[in-house]
Amino acid sequence: MFKDPPGGRKAVTVWSIGVAVYFVAVIFRTSLGVAGLEAADRFHVNASALSTFSLLQLLVYAGMQIPVGLLVDRLGTKKVLTLGAVLFTAGQIGFALSPSYGMALAARALLGCGDAMTFISVLRLGTRWFPARRGPLMAQLAGLVGMAGNLVSTLVLAPVLHGVGWVPAFAGSAVAGVVVLIPLVLFLKDHPEGHEPPASPGGGGGFVRRQIRDSWKEPGTRLGLWVHFTTQFPAMVFLLLWGMPFLVEDQGLARTTAAGLLTLVVASNMCFGLLYGQLIGRRQSARIPLALGTVALTAVLWASVLAYPAPHAPMWLLATLCAVLGTCGPASMIGFDFARPANPAERQGTASGITNMGGFLASMTTLLAVGLLLDATGDDYRIAFSSVFAVQLLGLTQILRLRPQALTAERTRQPATPTRTSSPAGV
Repeated sequence: MFKDPPGGRKAVTVWSIGVAVYFVAVIFRTSLGVAGLEAADRFHVNASALSTFSLLQLLVYAGMQIPVGLLVDRLGTKKVLTLGAVLFTAGQIGFALSPSYGMALAARALLGCGDAMTFISVLRLGTRWFPARRGPLMAQLAGLVGMAGNLVSTLVLAPVLHGVGWVPAFAGSAVAGVVVLIPLVLFLKDHPEGHEPPASPGGGGGFVRRQIRDSWKEPGTRLGLWVHFTTQFPAMVFLLLWGMPFLVEDQGLARTTAAGLLTLVVASNMCFGLLYGQLIGRRQSARIPLALGTVALTAVLWASVLAYPAPHAPMWLLATLCAVLGTCGPASMIGFDFARPANPAERQGTASGITNMGGFLASMTTLLAVGLLLDATGDDYRIAFSSVFAVQLLGLTQILRLRPQALTAERTRQPATPTRTSSPAGV
């Protein structure tokens, strides 16, 4: 039986090392979001080709989630995080120095591969070092730190890029990857002493099939995937690539004003992340209402902006949209709060990988749809961003279908679950 870890200062220190790696990975992941227009000029590409940068990066990221989850369960957090830091740092340097569109694509793919190894590893650190009751809060805090990385891209990398140019900005930012790699190698540990997880039996193809099969058959894992799918992508698409072009080219805003609205998305995300984590930690019944409420509110605000009867929506409406988009990240973390209790400790990495695929599959689909529709309609952003509603509708049908199964299985499991030992040592 998995023994509940105690938490405490050492847990915070180790977790902070892991989350610092994730913080840098998000900076690199979102760096293109503030450089989309510059990338189009540098590589002489149109909207569809520009969206391919983010699409390929997310395709690699999503495709790596289950393999990374299996690696985390099999090899442990430290080895996977170390490999991830090396890969995303190399990808950022390669992107800075790429002389052609093809080489830049390869660099973003490498970056996406390394990035894919970070978040699941950080989630596993949280479950290995902190009591189970802290799970929702630690997941939300990890997401909050990731959004802080997005904030750095917007507030720091964007002006540096405009001030010193492409190569110095991207190559200089890659130094951060080396900085976080040092404490990772020297000090990070997979779990506290005396709290080793049960060994995963077997190996090879049998291990892989068993881990995926057993994780997928749990309704909580599948519900977690679809919650993540439906909630995360509107903000991801906006921040990762299309937000800046939409605000500048379609809404007629200055770059500095657009950057301020992107910053509002990130700041809102950080505030709501703390709120969602506390609410779910105290009331598990709040998970579905929060997820569905976020989806509904996001759809209403997007519809209001796109259907506004004037060429440009008013600033208050754009600001409200950006504030609401900030709820998407915290809502997506609810997916892990369905997958986590549905799977034992030795399967947490695989289950988290399956869940984490959801939002990135939705983001890939929408990124591509927006780019294709922009080219097909002569840069009509209203038609292009309407694709958001189709993806949301697909996700909502699956959430409503899986919710009864997952909640029934969770209630059935709870009486058989022994009371975990609590500890006064908190986060």
